[in-house]
Amino acid sequence: MNLIQVTPGAGGGYYCENCLRDAGLVRELCRRGHEALMVPLYLPPVAEGPGPADDVPIFFGGINVYLEQKSRLWGRLPRWMRGWLDARPLLRWAARRAEMTRAEALGPPTLSMLRGEEGRQEAELEHLVDWLRDRGRVDAILLSNALLLGLARRLKEALGAPVLCILQDEDAFLDGLPEPYRTRAWALLADRAADADAFLPVSRYYAGLMQRRLDLAAARVQVVPLGVEADAYRPAETAPEVPTVGYLGQQNRASGLDRLVEAYLALRRRARVPGVRLRIAGGRTRGDEPFVHALRDRIVRAGAAGDVEFLPVPDRDAKGALLASLSVLSVPARQGVAFGLYVLEAGAAGVPVVEPRAGALEELVQATGGGVLVPPDDPDALVEAIEALLLDADRARALGRAGRKAVLERFTVAHTAARTLEVIDAVRPSASA
Repeated sequence: MNLIQVTPGAGGGYYCENCLRDAGLVRELCRRGHEALMVPLYLPPVAEGPGPADDVPIFFGGINVYLEQKSRLWGRLPRWMRGWLDARPLLRWAARRAEMTRAEALGPPTLSMLRGEEGRQEAELEHLVDWLRDRGRVDAILLSNALLLGLARRLKEALGAPVLCILQDEDAFLDGLPEPYRTRAWALLADRAADADAFLPVSRYYAGLMQRRLDLAAARVQVVPLGVEADAYRPAETAPEVPTVGYLGQQNRASGLDRLVEAYLALRRRARVPGVRLRIAGGRTRGDEPFVHALRDRIVRAGAAGDVEFLPVPDRDAKGALLASLSVLSVPARQGVAFGLYVLEAGAAGVPVVEPRAGALEELVQATGGGVLVPPDDPDALVEAIEALLLDADRARALGRAGRKAVLERFTVAHTAARTLEVIDAVRPSASA
């Protein structure tokens, strides 16, 4: 089959689960003999390993989308006059500006994108349609998230292919919009949901949440859990020489980085785990900088600066090395996340996790058996659970082994691809021809 995966990029400023998920899925579909192509939107995507081919342009380039929102005249200019703003280096520079990705600044363009062919970015949509039409037959289109549903109607009309929509963490973005954009966006999303042939939420938790919020019939919703490329992870042969707590995710408040920093400092004060260190990896935008700066100051005041590392978004090799150095990983997110790819990544590397009993994290830790769940909003419980694993190496190793076994058996990208193809086959009009 000829499959198109449409994915918004993050420009390298985020630990972008959606980018990693989609790039891994496309690679696996290609390994299975399909012609699968990842088409980036807005900003260059984050991809470990091969990502979109260099000859695939970035559609709806973030700068052009912004200018089209400010002036309808801009969208009427010839493509050659606007195309230079879609250059990858320029978009990466723009991505470092918090306004390019901050929900509270994106109300008007979000509504416009959800209006699709009726929105201000109509010229960008036609550019995408023309480019895809020139490539020949398309058997199915996968949208990376529901915020792209404004594209579905026109893509189906022009290409005659079913459109499937993955669901992951749209609620956090939409609920972060100021009013009246929040209410209008949810209403538009519910209306445009009729244009998708199937929805693929990444967890049971998130399937239930989005069914309620979009009033989706259960028959249109098929859970497709994320998976990791298992060969990218190897458990360390021995336990780390220095007990080390790790964090892998966006360096912001929503993901609970400050909670983990406070838990780490509490571990130091208790002094039951001598020499314990903290390694923090993941992206951040300009808007996250004051938050991270305040955490650094807090760590310095506590006299722990020499034992805490702040690392950038890791590539494939760096992520493997990071996980191999950890005794335990924790991302104590404040909100109910749709998945939590880092739980699988830690599991594949044989590293136990400590996570809040909330959202899909509870579902995932229970499914893998690779970690410990603690009550959300209970800092003492978080400290106790992390400390217990650092003090009990045998239990930590047992959890790590259980997590790796479950990931290899049920949560690889091969499993994700197989399940995705099942859903595609079920909605393709020509599937029985």
